[in-house]
Amino acid sequence: MLALLLFSLLVLQSHALDVRVPESPVVVLFGSDALLNCSFSGVSAFNLSDVSVFWQLSDTKRSVHSFWKSQDQLTDQDERFSGRTTLFSDQLMVGNASLRIRKVRVADEGTYSCFVRVQSYGSAAVIMQVAAPFSKPLVSWDSDSSLKPGDAVSLSCVAYGGFPQAQLQWQDGSGHNLTENITVSQLANEEGLFSVRSVLSVHLEPNSTYSCRITNPLLGDESQASVTITGQPLVFPPVALWVTVALAVCLLALLIALAVVCRRKIKESCEEMRAEEEAKELEEARVLEEAKSEATPLKS
Repeated sequence: MLALLLFSLLVLQSHALDVRVPESPVVVLFGSDALLNCSFSGVSAFNLSDVSVFWQLSDTKRSVHSFWKSQDQLTDQDERFSGRTTLFSDQLMVGNASLRIRKVRVADEGTYSCFVRVQSYGSAAVIMQVAAPFSKPLVSWDSDSSLKPGDAVSLSCVAYGGFPQAQLQWQDGSGHNLTENITVSQLANEEGLFSVRSVLSVHLEPNSTYSCRITNPLLGDESQASVTITGQPLVFPPVALWVTVALAVCLLALLIALAVVCRRKIKESCEEMRAEEEAKELEEARVLEEAKSEATPLKS
């Protein structure tokens, strides 16, 4: 039905009606109401019954909203726009054929054509883009109190609920962009809104600061989050130091005591050996003396 009506408008037109829409894309926030401006001029006096307005998607030709015979004609309307579109019928007589779409969704993004017939016919197309800001990013990492400079660590940055896909950038504490060892993934939910997650792998430096910046390319807004990681220096903590010192003192005392005992044992062993040698020498001397005595003859 709508296609036949549009065809008849083309056949019946005598000279083009001047229909105007915004030249730049109309950016609409997700969940808000969109206003697609469309105005017409170049006709003499007319009645409301003379006006026909058709809004449709340019690519699929699906009907978004139709008006003729002084009232809305929504029989052929695409079901996803049901109950969400409005014309300003009280302003049609002054050339306002603008369309309002309530509670815009991601799926509403596209090019819309405005067709108007009043004695003659004209049309124009306007682009509508949907945007949603991302949540403030959150940076986290697997905290480990034993992290030291030089250790490998993975930082995670997440943000939610944005559209279109985000632009993400990591920076170090000096503001230099980091481009290596980075992964980025973006997934859409059932509403078409994206969640973005990025992982940065780095080798820890003392008092390292890292920033994650999220940019919505359509809205131009930016948000960022930073984190500073302080690695433990390569020294013993105080408690461990005192325990180590105590153990060293005990070990030293044990070694000294062992040395004293060993020295005493060695001294005692040497004295015993000396006494045994002296006893052996005395015994040998005694035996020798007795042998001499027996060998000498007795005098009369």
